[in-house]
Amino acid sequence: MSLTKCLNETEVTTKMNYNNAKFFTSYGKFEQIPPSERTEIAFSGRSNVGKSSLINKIFNRKALARVSAVPGKTATINFYELENIYCVDLPGYGYAKVSKSEKQSWNRLIGGYLSADRELALVFQLIDFRHSPTADDLSMVNYLIDGEFPFVIVLTKADKLSKNQRAERRRALLTELPCAEDLTIIEFSAETGEGAEEIRAIIEEIAEE
Repeated sequence: MSLTKCLNETEVTTKMNYNNAKFFTSYGKFEQIPPSERTEIAFSGRSNVGKSSLINKIFNRKALARVSAVPGKTATINFYELENIYCVDLPGYGYAKVSKSEKQSWNRLIGGYLSADRELALVFQLIDFRHSPTADDLSMVNYLIDGEFPFVIVLTKADKLSKNQRAERRRALLTELPCAEDLTIIEFSAETGEGAEEIRAIIEEIAEE
């Protein structure tokens, strides 16, 4: 868990060529995933939180990751190749309108990936900035803290909030998120690009290690 505070006002520069990012492969079962061969950075969040939109924005692409109009549609772990690392899009969790067996399958897939001995350097944990974290969001954050995973909170859909609404949500998050004052938190918008450079800078720092 990073002790760096909010980065959204930090001036950063990036060097990686994100336009060269490409889809590598996907897996529907944890047993299908081969051992790590390079550093991995994972993107986690509930269904419809904006993971695909974030990935497309970070990579300067319109449709590298498919943006579904139907929450809960993605049921695979998707690997994207970016120079010497993999960016890993985990299935969205928490969508109520899927069967119990589908939820169990997703939980095994996500849990299996996170608990495996992989070269996982960081998790970007996405939370919808407009609302309080869901019970599933809090479970995931606590899981990451308890497992001592390095992670960054990304507050998505920041453009949907007014300045005053943002201030209110920031204050609320201090009590809603465990260890909030010690977390790295980035406010992000796929529409305006806010926060994209901060996320890219973190990815590059990891890729250079």
